[in-house]
Amino acid sequence: MPTTLTTLITNIASLVTNDPSQGDGSPLGLVENAAVVIDDDRIAWVGPAAKAPAADETYDAKGRAAIPGFVDSHSHLVFAGDRTQEFNARMSGRAYSAGGIRTTVAATRAASDATLEANLTHYLREALRQGTTTFETKSGYGLNTEDEARALRIASRHTDEVTYLGAHIVSPDYADDPAAYVDLVTGEMLEACAPHARWIDVFCEKGAFDGDQARAILTAGKAKGLHPRIHANQLSYGPGVQLAVELDAASADHCTHLTDADVDALANSNTVATLLPGAEFSTRAQWPDARRILDAGATVALSTDCNPGSSFTSSVPFCIALAVRDMGMTPDEAIWSATAGGAAALRRTDIGHIRKGAQADLALLDAPSHVHLAYRPGVPLVSEVWRRGARVA
Repeated sequence: MPTTLTTLITNIASLVTNDPSQGDGSPLGLVENAAVVIDDDRIAWVGPAAKAPAADETYDAKGRAAIPGFVDSHSHLVFAGDRTQEFNARMSGRAYSAGGIRTTVAATRAASDATLEANLTHYLREALRQGTTTFETKSGYGLNTEDEARALRIASRHTDEVTYLGAHIVSPDYADDPAAYVDLVTGEMLEACAPHARWIDVFCEKGAFDGDQARAILTAGKAKGLHPRIHANQLSYGPGVQLAVELDAASADHCTHLTDADVDALANSNTVATLLPGAEFSTRAQWPDARRILDAGATVALSTDCNPGSSFTSSVPFCIALAVRDMGMTPDEAIWSATAGGAAALRRTDIGHIRKGAQADLALLDAPSHVHLAYRPGVPLVSEVWRRGARVA
């Protein structure tokens, strides 16, 4: 039988485990002067370095902090072109609306498979260098059966967390007949896309899909074995959050404009509130009130929403700094939400934490503590990344 080498990573100044049974007993399960043993692609042991067992190989973390790899549970990475002109105009005073998606749709339809995949892998490498070891990504820039299906085929070669978002906006081809487009999204397009996806999503917003349309789309997806997630309450108050809870969606994403009833619904459900501060930063929009959502007892994830229109960042550390500075989160809450929270938004129990049996995904920081991610915004603190037990960046 083949055997695998074990690796001891030791001399870790401060280790975030997200396991309250470890270390200081906090939600982060902080272990000072820590070590981790990796066996193949899994965590085999976690604890104080002084008690670490022997391993085949030893790696010196040199007094750096270690955290679980980031789990980016919301991105839009299968696209072509960019929207520099739109961003420049918006920063000069034009209000943001969902219509700009059409520009990316045209560029994506015109691009070859090779171009789309090269673009995707470029941004995945960029994210990996910044500590992201798991990511979700969506279609949504094809808006016809052929281009939605090929986007999902391309994405599925790089992640298991693939989301069918044919309902991003009403396709320009159906501008005069939105009902017919909903029929397409729930019929022929769904049939072609479901084999390549795990999730189904819809942009429930003025200018995109209303509550009844969103319910029909997500319900059709569930019937095909896709689990729902939803773009909810980003630009205005609306039915998105309530619909997410009703359908047991894994996450309601954005959650910027919430009523007390919305917050209560999230707090009393299994639906994660995924906050995407890059979008508010890039559109000069109102920040989500993370403090309100957390204090109600809801689970919060923090992700990039990386897309060419409203949040063109792949940096989870940047989003952590924004969440702490402008959304009322503590540094501890932000790091938990960007790791364990993202895992919850994907309904995964094998990632987002560092404990025995978990996937061996972690990042070493050029800093003694995870707090520096918010304390030193814009500084490239992620110095090494391990994914599935291998050092990859």
